[in-house]
Amino acid sequence: MPTELEELVGFIASPNANIRLLATENLVPFSASQPALFKTDELTPIKHLKFLIRDHPLRRRYHVQKIAEHALTCLINLTAEKDVLEYVATDERFLGILLGLLVEPDEVNANLMAMLLANLTKWDGLKSLLDRKQPAPEKLKSDDRVINQLMDLFVKGADGTYNKHADYDYLSYVFADLSKHEEIRHYFVNRQDYDDVIPINKIKVFTEHKSDIRRKGVASIIKNAAFDIPSHPAFLDEDDVNILPYILLPIMGGEVYPEDEALEMLTDLQLLPPDKQRDPDSSNILTHLETLTLLTTTRAGRDLMRSISVYPIVRETHLRVNDEAVQDACERLVNVLMRDEADGEEIEGGTATAEEEDDIVEV
Repeated sequence: MPTELEELVGFIASPNANIRLLATENLVPFSASQPALFKTDELTPIKHLKFLIRDHPLRRRYHVQKIAEHALTCLINLTAEKDVLEYVATDERFLGILLGLLVEPDEVNANLMAMLLANLTKWDGLKSLLDRKQPAPEKLKSDDRVINQLMDLFVKGADGTYNKHADYDYLSYVFADLSKHEEIRHYFVNRQDYDDVIPINKIKVFTEHKSDIRRKGVASIIKNAAFDIPSHPAFLDEDDVNILPYILLPIMGGEVYPEDEALEMLTDLQLLPPDKQRDPDSSNILTHLETLTLLTTTRAGRDLMRSISVYPIVRETHLRVNDEAVQDACERLVNVLMRDEADGEEIEGGTATAEEEDDIVEV
């Protein structure tokens, strides 16, 4: 005899929209607390939830929008389960529907779709997004590569100019997970034909954004991209990527430096206001320190950091951030910058590993 909850799960597939709305709305909390409810009949309830996010002529009616919202929320929670994650992430037809809806400029559930995609990219096979194509909406002004469309959504979402319903912040987690793959790291550091821009130049400006999610994801993307050692000259070149101001500013506060140290710093780092705040999330500071350490892999990187007084910035970070992992990272970086070395010597860039957003998103 099925329980009331098991019967409620069965109503997800009801032909009556009002019943589907009631069922999906009431099942949202159980998608996080009792995922086994949705794993019956070879994951048939998951199949029904996937169906409910798709667009159709009635979708603009309120109750259908809310059904899609509840279905997406359930899927976000349920993809914390490895078997559900694999089942959803390997469904090519569903991925096509999800990505097609996500890029639409009037999609009211776009942020939830970005959250679901952030979970799905935990599945290594989703690196196939690099080669996936679909038509781009005219308003997006992108090309037919899905990864470029996601990048342009992320950039336009920062000021709400593309979709008034979405900021697309969770796409930063999508990119953070994808950039652990070497071929996608290459994407971030190579100029794209359709707009002649290096993707990492589009996202570096968000290292001090007001959104905690956006800052955290972007910090991880930059760190992962820094594992591409041949790209380091471009990273450090003021006329190319010029990444250093964007990873040093978030770790700096309003402290005053001696004149001799301040004058050697990059122009963007001089004369900061006394109320300047460093990133409040110590994990972001740690990520930026690990990126700096990666960029010391080459002699040119170390020499540049010495010449622009990176050491005093790290010294103050060590003094002012009460976090053991941050302080250890500061010490490792200082040891590299202050050591004597022979001409032409190269060293390994610390102990950093490629970073992914560890937490599955739940709502």
